[in-house]
Amino acid sequence: MTYLPREITNSIVSALADMPVVAITGMRQAGKSTFLQQQAELQGRKYVTLDDFAQLAAARENPDGFIETNEPITIDEAQRCPELFVAIKRAVDRNRVSGKFILSGSANFLLMKNISESLAGRAAYFNLHPFTRRELKEQLSERPFIRRFFEKQTITGLPEVPPVPLAEIIKGGMPSVCLGSLKNTINWFKGYEHTYLDRDIRDLSRIGNIISFRGLLRLAALRTGSVLSISELGRDARLTSATVSSYLSIMEVSCIFYRLAPYLKNPASRLIKSPKFYMGDSGLACYLAGKDDLSDDPLRGAMIETYAAQNIVGLIDSTWPQASLYFWNIQGRHEVDFIIEAGNKCIAIEVKAAARWEKDELSGLKSFVAATPHCAAGILAYNGTAAVHMGDKLWAIPISLILS
Repeated sequence: MTYLPREITNSIVSALADMPVVAITGMRQAGKSTFLQQQAELQGRKYVTLDDFAQLAAARENPDGFIETNEPITIDEAQRCPELFVAIKRAVDRNRVSGKFILSGSANFLLMKNISESLAGRAAYFNLHPFTRRELKEQLSERPFIRRFFEKQTITGLPEVPPVPLAEIIKGGMPSVCLGSLKNTINWFKGYEHTYLDRDIRDLSRIGNIISFRGLLRLAALRTGSVLSISELGRDARLTSATVSSYLSIMEVSCIFYRLAPYLKNPASRLIKSPKFYMGDSGLACYLAGKDDLSDDPLRGAMIETYAAQNIVGLIDSTWPQASLYFWNIQGRHEVDFIIEAGNKCIAIEVKAAARWEKDELSGLKSFVAATPHCAAGILAYNGTAAVHMGDKLWAIPISLILS
């Protein structure tokens, strides 16, 4: 399998020059270990993984001695030994050396209950997402398209581009699936689910009924891209709201699931204040939802929206710390899938799965643009080929161009 550079590299290298600890988290199998071992800028470091039982036992037995080294050290799957975080704090406070530690793991260290030491002021935190289209197509030397709307660039002469194939949505961005030569991706996802449930979940929490957790995981996949309703999920899963909240927190800690906050800066009544939620990878979402063909499926729109979300979140987390991502919804009236805000500007993006659109599908964008003076553009991201400027800050732009 050919190694493809990751867009987050420059941010990681910059953080290593300033901070003694850099933490990189993300979904299991999203490519963290490969990135740490093969990215050229991270070569020359001592590498250990706590997936190795002997290394894990040594770290637990003597965490201070485990990290005692004169060379920079990378510790993979660090969440398996919470004691290391306190030892690293002591080491940094004794001798603050930039770039000394890289910690990586398949769980969000900041959300884990058994890791009490956040390394505040000592660590920079990053999330490595599944592959984006920009990474897969090796477009990292090009400026991200959506940043044009935040800069003084003329948006003219946009090329025609091919639509995003539905097969690409079903594959998602997990390296083994989208880069490898797997003959049967279903078997890979089945193994992924088995490992996640039987190992990762048991490492993170004591769940007595793994079957009910699996059921909620699949229900969440069927609702990816929806406004989060704990009560509705609990009703459908036949679980209490407290249990649903607990299970969702575990999914969030393990980066399988994430929440998108509502944009509440408009003076509008009836704004939805609950978050939306997305599965971390469209391929995993399709597998868990039992979808292997989206051509005529009612969930096609939700899965394409999930794919767009993982690409936009991946771009923002990798290279654009000044930007924040939201959604906007006035209950029963208008909604916009994504609001990207950076500095004193924002843009609104509504994702449509079809290759054509109707005028009434612009109503949410028109409403947001009218209510938000600092909105630079309202963009209908559709799965067609040509960009169309419709005036009054409104555009229809192919999804493949938006994600380039």
